[in-house]
Amino acid sequence: MSYTGMPIDDDLLVKYLVGEATPAEAEAIQNWIAASPANRQEYDNFKLIWDESQHIASTKNVDEDAAYLRLQKRLNNTTPSIAQPAQVRKMKTSWWVGIAASLLLVCTVAWLTISHYYDNKAIAFVKIDSETQTRAQTLPDGSVVTLNSHSTLIYPERFTGKIRPVTMLGEAFFKVTPDKTKPFIIKVNGVTVRVIGTSFNIKSRDGKTQVIVETGIVNVSEKTKNINLNPGEKVLVTKKDGLLAKESIKGRLYNYYATHELVCDETPLYELVSSLNEVYGAHIVIGNKAIANLPITTVFKDQSLDQVLLVISETFKIKVERGKKGIVLK
Repeated sequence: MSYTGMPIDDDLLVKYLVGEATPAEAEAIQNWIAASPANRQEYDNFKLIWDESQHIASTKNVDEDAAYLRLQKRLNNTTPSIAQPAQVRKMKTSWWVGIAASLLLVCTVAWLTISHYYDNKAIAFVKIDSETQTRAQTLPDGSVVTLNSHSTLIYPERFTGKIRPVTMLGEAFFKVTPDKTKPFIIKVNGVTVRVIGTSFNIKSRDGKTQVIVETGIVNVSEKTKNINLNPGEKVLVTKKDGLLAKESIKGRLYNYYATHELVCDETPLYELVSSLNEVYGAHIVIGNKAIANLPITTVFKDQSLDQVLLVISETFKIKVERGKKGIVLK
């Protein structure tokens, strides 16, 4: 269904989350959330930002009023100039964002304002929402970030301190410009990813965060644990189990949204099927456990699902059965 009620913006969502929205506003937000999966995803992302930022604030000793006054001065006196094709929204400076003070700007503001990573110069923050499309953005240091759909990136207009901090939700592929004097640090869902210059993919959805490294070395930390990943390695972080052991990957299935390629290199069939379900919005299941780990080596580029399934069928001499509930490989 479509939503035709009052406009839903960040201010109204904050009022809703702090329990101060009017009954009419609360009903409008609930109707907006129910109107589409994209709206639900945007609300979930926004709530995750809010919840995580509250946790950050509860562990810091900070004068939020003073922090907000400094932040408001920066936002009012500095206008970001962004020439990229991605949709850019500057942070609002209304009273409701003031409630959040150093909270609602996610970790980007939290660690710069609260943890003293900024150098007291006027800094504005840029927020990019990819919405239903894949979007690429070049950061102030020349690093390029490709956001998958329904993802969010927040970063300072200029990297002026000792680090290059960004915060994200959803999924993104990073190509980070090397700078040994200023580490590039990403905060996502309670996980910290630290690099100097490298390329890697981060996917954080449904309480799980996965980091896969393509080039260079990436350090991933969560609470008191941390691990270094080399090219061709991945790690998963879950709310339940925390930082798990790293694993090797076979092929490059993780960033199809950026490259339009599914690169299989002795890749188990079940991993390819999982990616196909995500890429094509399909429901494919393996009906015979004996074929689940069969390895496949090939490259699929901008091919239809039918073409991919034909290759799988001919490679392994298996049947592809289509039914009302989905596709079964036997």
